[in-house]
Amino acid sequence: MIITKTPFRMSFFGGGTDMEEYFKEHGGAVLSTTFDKYCYVNVRHLPPFFDYSTELSYSKTERVSSLEEIQHPAIREAMKMLDMQKIRLNYEADLPARSGLGTSSSFAVGMLHAFHALKGKYVGKKTLADEAIYLERVLCQESGGWQDQIAAAFGGLNHIEFSQNGYTVSPILIFPERKKALEENLMLFFTGFTRFSSEVQKENKKSSPQDKLSLLSEMKALLVEAEDVLQDKHKDLNDFGRLLHKTWELKRKTAKTISTDSIDALYEKGRKAGALGGKLLGAGGGGFLLFYVEKEKQGRVLEAMKNLIHVPFSFENDGTQVLYYAPERLEE
Repeated sequence: MIITKTPFRMSFFGGGTDMEEYFKEHGGAVLSTTFDKYCYVNVRHLPPFFDYSTELSYSKTERVSSLEEIQHPAIREAMKMLDMQKIRLNYEADLPARSGLGTSSSFAVGMLHAFHALKGKYVGKKTLADEAIYLERVLCQESGGWQDQIAAAFGGLNHIEFSQNGYTVSPILIFPERKKALEENLMLFFTGFTRFSSEVQKENKKSSPQDKLSLLSEMKALLVEAEDVLQDKHKDLNDFGRLLHKTWELKRKTAKTISTDSIDALYEKGRKAGALGGKLLGAGGGGFLLFYVEKEKQGRVLEAMKNLIHVPFSFENDGTQVLYYAPERLEE
């Protein structure tokens, strides 16, 4: 039996520049972190006593006799890719799917990690990220960028650079007390709205403005400023929150489907209560709102957001991990 534990991510700056059609020509960069909310994938060999060969449990249960019968595209294609047969898979998570935290990619990374472990193989972070990108973007043909899979595999607070040659992951070097202050000034709220990221990305492409390239270029420039704020202890950390507001204003302009009237109203309510800035996490349309709020004003923001679920968190430095394995179950 194998159990993997894979963190979710929050993206601060550069979202959208991790799309392959963009960064292959213009280059891209993302500043993101993983945090202490996870998905868990439990995989074991299915005992030979049932009239089906594979059992899957996620938001629904599937019991099938062939891979082609599997309805979940990522599981089906991953099992084909790694030649997995006769297994029982169970998925659980701390937070809801389709909520802007890269949940589907965390699942993909955790599942691939579990499959390799069940075969008795160790694979590195880059291999897991690469395989998850290939699984979701090529085999499943889902629209989206590359940052989620990389964040889930590598973990930590990182600058991820994208180019024609692929990507590089550089941990952000930040004083521990400054990192702790950043963590304490961030507040996460669930809006209650969920959506399929790949579907939002498709709609985003249809509704993109003519000046989207210049907007994405401005968003990349803000990432450089934000990274400088984090690394220079003499700079005002509150500028990170102000830059979040700027990048959200730019992101809202990149497609009509990024935000909604309800999301805009919630965001403005948070700002009026004292948040210096924030953004909707993920592709847009729903999910989690992130705010940067000075400590003395957090009570007012909590009151303003009292109809939403507040999710306390702390940063996570590790990517996907094998949480448990039983060696005697591994195949040769």
